[in-house]
Amino acid sequence: MDFVKEFAIFLHQSSAIKFGTFRLSSGKESAYYVDLRLVPSFPHQFRKMIKNLQEAISGSVGLDSFDCIASVPTSGLVIAAALATETVKPLAYVRQKPKDYGTGSLIEGRISEGTRVLLVDDVGTTGQSIIRAVKALKDAKMSVKDAFVVINRLEGAAELLASEGVRLHEITDVMKISEILFEEELLDGKTLERIRDQMRR
Repeated sequence: MDFVKEFAIFLHQSSAIKFGTFRLSSGKESAYYVDLRLVPSFPHQFRKMIKNLQEAISGSVGLDSFDCIASVPTSGLVIAAALATETVKPLAYVRQKPKDYGTGSLIEGRISEGTRVLLVDDVGTTGQSIIRAVKALKDAKMSVKDAFVVINRLEGAAELLASEGVRLHEITDVMKISEILFEEELLDGKTLERIRDQMRR
């Protein structure tokens, strides 16, 4: 069984993906909800996910094409931290807003001007949280050309990032996951069609 199929079935069995009607943080309604914050509670699957992410990065852009891994809190940061350990790369993260105490930093971690940064997050939906991080890093005179997510929700993130000259890569996307679950008779045709409709909007 290939990783994407195994991962799709695992997401369903662990309830890391749920189907129904959900309200997202953006206010949009969704036919499904994916929560990768549950994955680290299953260490064997978490290690496989990190290893596959590492292989995807190595195959797409190469491990020598960046100096540092960065993410945004919170669930993406857990993934980025594990990935940084595996690839022996420095880790940084970009806050949603500067802290109002101490140094008031927006970017945490020891990175300097000219650093080539690879952004990592759990999922890509509209791309708003990733694009904020891209702009903060670029404002700090760092180079960002690629971003990786575990799951692309196919709702505009790739296009938004492309507008800033950043390519979005993923291990898999929500349509592939849904189609696998449909083939495995773990998802009904009506729900699959709802997800397809959501992607068309």
